[in-house]
Amino acid sequence: MAFTMFTTTWCGYCRRLKSQLDRTGMDYTEVDIEAEPEGAELVEHANSGSRTVPTLLFEDGSTLTNPSVREVQQRLASLAA
Repeated sequence: MAFTMFTTTWCGYCRRLKSQLDRTGMDYTEVDIEAEPEGAELVEHANSGSRTVPTLLFEDGSTLTNPSVREVQQRLASLAA
């Protein structure tokens, strides 16, 4: 099950999470919110008006902001159940 990760190029937390996700082999789509305004709007909606990244959007419409890999794995497992 895939998800979308909203990021910016300068975000250290984004780079760290991407690296950790890549090591686990998780499938995700990355959206740079500075290059795609509609992504920025979604991030703002998910975070009470703040452009906090990384923000992850899952297939059920739920989001996680600045999660750990473990939190991502738990969310994916609960969605697969």
